[in-house]
Parts: sequence; C-alpha cells; structure tokens
Amino acid sequence: MSLLVVGLSHRTAPVGVLERAALTGETPTRLLHDAAASATVAEAALVNTCNRIELYADVDKFHAGVAELSQLLAARSGVDLEELTPHLYVHYEDRAVHHLFSVACGLDSMVVGEGQILGQLRDALAKAQDEHTAGRGLNELFQQALRVGKRAHSETGIDRAGQSLVTFGLEQVAAGAGEIAGKRALVVGAGSMSSLAAATLARAGVHDLLIANRTAVRAERLAEILGGGARTLDFAKVPEALADVDLVVSCTGAAGTVISATEVAAAIAQRTAAAPLAFLDLAMPRDVDHAVHGLPGALLVDLESLSHAHAATPGAGDVDAVSRIVADEVTAFGQAQRAARIAPTVVALRSMASDVVAGELGRLESRLPDLDERSRAEIAQTVRRVVDKLLHAPTVKVKQLAAEPGGASYAEALRELFDLDPAAVQAVSGTPVGSQAGMSIPAGGIPAAQSGTAPTGAAR
Repeated sequence: MSLLVVGLSHRTAPVGVLERAALTGETPTRLLHDAAASATVAEAALVNTCNRIELYADVDKFHAGVAELSQLLAARSGVDLEELTPHLYVHYEDRAVHHLFSVACGLDSMVVGEGQILGQLRDALAKAQDEHTAGRGLNELFQQALRVGKRAHSETGIDRAGQSLVTFGLEQVAAGAGEIAGKRALVVGAGSMSSLAAATLARAGVHDLLIANRTAVRAERLAEILGGGARTLDFAKVPEALADVDLVVSCTGAAGTVISATEVAAAIAQRTAAAPLAFLDLAMPRDVDHAVHGLPGALLVDLESLSHAHAATPGAGDVDAVSRIVADEVTAFGQAQRAARIAPTVVALRSMASDVVAGELGRLESRLPDLDERSRAEIAQTVRRVVDKLLHAPTVKVKQLAAEPGGASYAEALRELFDLDPAAVQAVSGTPVGSQAGMSIPAGGIPAAQSGTAPTGAAR
C-alpha cells in the first residue's frame, strides 16, 4: 500500500475557509466514491469532523494522486482549488501513517489529548467499509490507529487534560456566563457531538434540558437515554424557546444558519435574567449567526473563538510520552508492512522450489521404475530437506532485511537471483510489488506536486 493523505484542518486553515469547505448531507459519501473511482486510487477513506477534512487513499502514483484528491476536495467542497491549495497538507507513506496515529492520540486536536477523535476515526472506517471503498490496507491502517490511540490514553496521562471540544467549549461559556449547574439548556441536534453535549450538560447539573432535532425520533431516543428530566422540543419551536433558556448548544450539520441574529435579539428582549443568553456553536458550517457576537446580552462561543482560546494542555512529559508511542508504532507498522510485501516473493520462491523438486522426483521415477516405495519416500524426503535447508537462511534473512527502509530492493534481488516470474509473485499478493519512501508536504506545498515536478519541502 502506498498511503497518501490530503487534507485541511484547524491547524492549516482559518475557520472561515473550514466553514466554506465543510462537507454536509450526502457530499461526504459522494466525495468518498469520487476518490475510490479515481484511476490512481485503489482504496479511500474520509475523516470529516468539525475541524478537519482528510482523504486517505492507497495510490499508485504520488503526484497524480495529490492532484486528483486535491481537485476532488475542491470540487465537492465548493471552494476553488486555487484558494484551497495554500491550506492543504499532504503526507505520504510513513509520514501519512505518523499523521494518522498522531490524530488518533489527540496530538493534532484543537484540545490536545481529547478522546472523541477515536470515535470519529472509527466512524470514518465504518463508513468506508459500508461504502466498499476501504480494502485490506486501509482497514489494517485504521484499526492499528485506533489501537495506538487507546494505548496512548491507557499508558500516559494525556487525557487528564484531554477534554472533549464540548467540555472545553462549556468551560469558555461558564467563564463568560456563569456556572453551568442550575441553568436551563437547549441542545439543538442529536448527532454524536450534540449527544455528548447533552450528556455533559446532564452531568453538570443543568436545571432543565431540552433537545430539538429535525428528526424527532432521534431527539426522543436521546432524551430517553439521558432520563433525569430531559425533554424534547419541536425543532420548529427553537426560535421561541430561546427566551426561556440560559444556554444553547448547537451542532446540527445543517448547510446553513439554524439560529439567526434576529431571533436571538428577539429572545434577549423578552429575558429578565442578568446573565447573558449563551450559545455554544460546535457546528461546521456554523449553526448560529456570526452576528450574534455583536448583540448586547448574548455570548457566543464558536469554533472560531475556541481556536483562539488556550485549552489546558497535558504536561510536556505526557505529550513526549505519546509522541514516543506514535514513533515506535509507526516504525513497527512500517516494518510489518515492508515484511508483508516480501512475503509473496518468498511464497513464489518456495512454490518454484517445490515444482523443481516434484519435477526431479518425477524424472527419477521414470528412470528407476523398479525403485521400492520405501526408498522412493526416503529419497523424496532427502531432496525436500536439502532444498528447505538451502532456502531457509536466505528467506529468513531477506524477511529481516525487508523490514528495514528500502527493503523492497531485497525482494527485487531475490526475484532476480532466482529468476522468479513477476506474474507468479503478483498472483500470490494480488497487488503489484514495490513501494516508495514516505514524505510530507505542509500547507501551501501542493502546486509543485500538481505540476508533476518533485514536491518542494518533501521530507523523507
């Protein structure tokens, strides 16, 4: 597998660009199928969250893969490629694996160490599996990333301050509008982020909790799970309910604004509470009109303001420990992948040796037809033992060497030395033999790759 990731996130793109590029509705599924249908792509998976969009693909050509995936991202997001390119990053092979493992551990999150990303990666893999765009390579990669993420959280203290985005956002709300406990809250949406917000609010001791969702049955299911006085609200009644609550958390995945500044202004005019009417908008694109920031009596915390806030981060020791885990796991994964690439060559070699033994034993039988069964069996066993011993050392050694960077050349040498038929090797593996070293291109480094020249800034 030649792994390529092309994406943008809160680290490389301003919130305004992320908002315009946000993939909603059926667009993520269409993008996934577009990528998988590309001539350069064998497998594809999409990580699509409120602050990152990343396409992972098994590609046969680096430059063509970068160009194709970048163009698909631009086309499906609706942001011109020329505008999107400076915010895109590209990682290839080992660097792509390192990036995914870092993401799984929460090292690349807006709130370092948060564990919600593991669920989002699990959802991304499940989606690719359901849409039949992920094969063995991406399945193994994402499963390993999930294991690495769990290991980081179990073996280090990174999640001591690894809040979810919801928790961090509610801390910012509390700083500006007072304690969450005792407030009347409305959660708009019933997806994974909204469900987490509702559960967090319930644990925080809100006085009253309303849940509104376009699909009422999902809101009812969430309210039933939460219990403890959680109630549902007709989605159409959200504007009029604003005057009766103290806090609104919204994350619907809608393509446009759900709560307007006019509706918020009207609600504020009806309120008697001294504390501001608070909004935590975790949607991308945003659910709450950006103009609410300028309304007296309102407090809006959204992804843009969260990106400027400083979350409590784990200690340097914990981050270093997780970084070491990621580095070790990337090395181990790379060695396993490189060793697996030579396995078809070894199998083909042993198959050829078996055919040679069978042929020679057949000729022996034709020349010595009167040889008794016991002698024939003894000769056959001896010949096979000799061949096995001759092949043992080189095959064991080549597996060890193949696990190192550049190990593919040893497989090639083995094929040349024993004159193995390339078709026989490919028949064993089902995929072409060979790989390239990893590289990364930061945001703004893509045009060279699209032009077909060596990418500037590529790290090996």
